Amino acid sequence: MKKVFITTPIFYVNDIPHIGHAYTSIVCDVLARFYSLKDYEVKFITGTDEHGLKVEKAANEKKINPQSFVDKISSNFMELTRTLKITNTDFIRTTQNRHKNAVINFWKKLLENNQIYLDNYEGWYSVKDETFYQEKELIKKDGEFFTQDGGEVEWIKEESYFFKLSAWEKKLLDYYEKNPEFILPKSRSNEVISFVKQGLKDLSISRNSFTWGIQVPNNPEHIIYVWIDALTNYLSVLGYPNFDESSDKYWENSIHVIGKDILKFHAIYWPSMLMAAGLNPPKKIFAHGWWTNEGKKISKSLGNTIDPNLLVQKYGLDQLKYFLLREVPLGQDGDFSENAFINRVNADLSNSLGNLVQRTIKFSNKHFKSEFPSELNEDSLECEVLKKGYSLIINFEKKMIAFEFHKAIDEIWKFIYRLNQFIDKVEPWATIKKDRNLTALNISILIEALRLIGILIAPIIPESSNNILNILNIDKDKRSFKFYSKKYLIKKGKKINEPKQIFPRISI
Repeated sequence: MKKVFITTPIFYVNDIPHIGHAYTSIVCDVLARFYSLKDYEVKFITGTDEHGLKVEKAANEKKINPQSFVDKISSNFMELTRTLKITNTDFIRTTQNRHKNAVINFWKKLLENNQIYLDNYEGWYSVKDETFYQEKELIKKDGEFFTQDGGEVEWIKEESYFFKLSAWEKKLLDYYEKNPEFILPKSRSNEVISFVKQGLKDLSISRNSFTWGIQVPNNPEHIIYVWIDALTNYLSVLGYPNFDESSDKYWENSIHVIGKDILKFHAIYWPSMLMAAGLNPPKKIFAHGWWTNEGKKISKSLGNTIDPNLLVQKYGLDQLKYFLLREVPLGQDGDFSENAFINRVNADLSNSLGNLVQRTIKFSNKHFKSEFPSELNEDSLECEVLKKGYSLIINFEKKMIAFEFHKAIDEIWKFIYRLNQFIDKVEPWATIKKDRNLTALNISILIEALRLIGILIAPIIPESSNNILNILNIDKDKRSFKFYSKKYLIKKGKKINEPKQIFPRISI
């Protein structure tokens, strides 16, 4: 069986989960469900990044030990996965022993390969970001330097271990050229290549200004910094350093989904360190955009953060998933507006798909004893509507693999609109009085088309998919993509269950 390894970044425990965390998790969940429906063996991980100065300070302020502090916040992210019904197969925490073991062994491997050295670091440091910046990455205003988002920086000097990042500049550029699909979307790849071509400096990878973290082997005064600590989580869950054949197969088909703000770390630092340790980079890195709230940047200070838990509670999980995935092309920035949300859900889910299910199944159950009314033969399968339906999966899969989720969804909804037009054209409410056999045939075509839709929407809105397929009484083990063909069409006489309202209309 083919394997795929799908990851979110591990989320830093400095705040409660917000819409950005939910978005990344949902995108990865869609991918995981999609590949599972294609009969892949899926390993899907998420988790929390729990070390660092900010955590240490926050714990001290609350007068509790750092471990108790991160335990509480990490549990909030675990709860989010449950609220969103994320299908992750593992949840990694950087405070776990398996992770510490992987980080220490990864460090030792880099050291063994002569990729790490001890020196003094001097440069611009952001306390807020816990990051050193090159001057070219900063904004100069009134003679002072700031980060791109206006954060303060200070010039500091301290002893640090360094990774020989500069030695990997040419090898990185060669790798990007040979693997044009490594960084997606293409615009992000161009950004990374441009940055690398400007020149790379060796990377500071330890700190001695705090103690909450993993100690450098043989030098406990230094703490292994986030670039190695956090990024190594992708190896921890695969059992590093004890990779087996299964681990290798997963890593060969690994997909990192991240926010664009951490692209540099994943697309420059991470592949360099992996190659330096004798490992291959992941297969793909996809950087999605940010969300704003009613046109404004989401910020804790502005008090406009969006709680995904409340959105699910108020509107429903599938409704939230659908909006986030349909509204904005994956990779672009998006704006969350409650009015836009309601209008999209009502138009696409309530009026289009929900109405299609209701009017088809209610009519069928009223006039045909809650049974699939007609045997679909070769002639009826040549119906343009069904031909379109059976061929739909080809483009759908291509677009999903290409991370074009909004286009994949659009393909389905064009088909749904076509089915609603088909009902209006054949007018079963009129023909039932004149030609019962023809009406039975048309209703059967519609029900079979609903089966296809139910299978296709499964990665995107899984609860709604199950509701539709349950109404159609489709066996649980016949809902994957391999059953998406006329070979498995519904047979005459099959019991059709009573319809229920799948997408209640949201009042504005």
